[in-house]
Amino acid sequence: QVQLVESGGGLVQPGGYLRLSCAASGSIFSIYAMDWYRQAPGKQRELVAAITSGGRTNYADSVKGRFTISRDNAKNTVYLQMNSLKPEATAVYYCNADIQTWSEGLPHDYWGQGTQVTVSS
Repeated sequence: QVQLVESGGGLVQPGGYLRLSCAASGSIFSIYAMDWYRQAPGKQRELVAAITSGGRTNYADSVKGRFTISRDNAKNTVYLQMNSLKPEATAVYYCNADIQTWSEGLPHDYWGQGTQVTVSS
């Protein structure tokens, strides 16, 4: 059994910042890619940022230069530092990770429960 638990969401004014965290726990053998997605009301879920186990990163064009994804492999945790936040960043943010457990031969996708980010004055 694997769990992803996000934290750090909340209400912030435009131009402000937030740092999201997502910790994976359970019978984990290895974690490969870890990603952040978001879903705004009435919109499809979209990839915000991704990071490989080796630290290579990828960002949506809309957040490049303002968001930074990082991970601590020793803690099985991924972070999303969000700076210069805009109202259009308002969404539920989900953590996603490609995880192989001790009982499985192949990795599978796991999702967190989501954390709400609201950017408003």
